[in-house]
Amino acid sequence: MEREKPETEPTAGRVEWAVVPSDIGPLLLAATDRGLVSVAFHADERGRERALGRLAGAFGGALVESASGRLAGPIRQVGAYFDGSLRRFDVKLDWSLVTGFNRQVLRELAGTVPYGTVVGYGELARRVGQPTAAQAVGAAMGSNPLPLVVPCHRVVESDGGIGGFGGGLETKRRLLALEGVLPEPLF
Repeated sequence: MEREKPETEPTAGRVEWAVVPSDIGPLLLAATDRGLVSVAFHADERGRERALGRLAGAFGGALVESASGRLAGPIRQVGAYFDGSLRRFDVKLDWSLVTGFNRQVLRELAGTVPYGTVVGYGELARRVGQPTAAQAVGAAMGSNPLPLVVPCHRVVESDGGIGGFGGGLETKRRLLALEGVLPEPLF
């Protein structure tokens, strides 16, 4: 019987990737045999090359462009999210690019902050038993390899401010508007 590698250890197997259009610009989705492992915003040529370089460094295996197989479900669900018919992603996730506290925070976020709601950085820190770790929660959001699917755009400042976002503040505003948390921009 072959020993299964722990989920924290990236495998050297094939990583499939595809760039898909969205209302916030092109997204690069990547999956391993364990599940969706990466979502990258702004996947124009330069952004795509950066994302693929990070994946190659993490996995060391072959990167294969493919919009079928492993990525068919995630691509379909991303489209449904943006057309308003999907409120909860239901795809298998590969958590191997995130460990420790960051993984704990991201799993809590994914499991407890539904579509159309927000949570403060401090509140999320309290939920994982680290009430003084609001800044560390912010760092976890900034290193989230699965944004959109693990909805770091739903984490905001306790004083009502929008907070930061690795995909850019305009992207965060648009995602929160799509979910009805913020009003749609007038222009």
